[in-house]
Amino acid sequence: MAISMTSSTQSPPHNEAQLARQARASAEAFAELYHRYVQNVYRYHMAHTGNPKDAEDLTSQTFIAALEGIRSYRGSGPFIAWLMGIARRKRLLFFRDHPPEEPLESAGDVPDPAPPIDKTAAQRLQIQAVQRALQQISSDRAEAITLCIFGNLSCREAGHALGKSEAAVRMLLSRGLQDLRERTSLALEVET
Repeated sequence: MAISMTSSTQSPPHNEAQLARQARASAEAFAELYHRYVQNVYRYHMAHTGNPKDAEDLTSQTFIAALEGIRSYRGSGPFIAWLMGIARRKRLLFFRDHPPEEPLESAGDVPDPAPPIDKTAAQRLQIQAVQRALQQISSDRAEAITLCIFGNLSCREAGHALGKSEAAVRMLLSRGLQDLRERTSLALEVET
């Protein structure tokens, strides 16, 4: 399975920061940010909860908190990294009372539009193998992989969300993917 990692932003970073500043007073600007990043946040939560209802609830909580705290976004890093930091805190609060049962199993239920059934089945088997392997590696490495692959963040964006340097995230990804390769028969690669 080849895993591609690309930046989730759809416009140049300066437009994103400007849009975030506008979102402090404009519902339309915040709605644009929501539309850009709702899928990233949902997939991140789905990868951790394995439950569509919980992922939807956590995604809603993430965006409510972002709307309430939009004034605290300073523009010093990518908006998606700031948003995923909120998502991460919401996830940690959620799991304080609800330990995860199968964190990645249902993440395969968010396929690209209309993939063939055989590809979906193969993806689910691969996701299950990755899910089991992620439970066996360090939490820092698993979180970096989850943010970059399921949350579709770049290493720089994941670094902002985790409070680590881009180089540290690259190292966590590299070592985490090596750990996963040793525990699965999948050929995992990340394009950075």
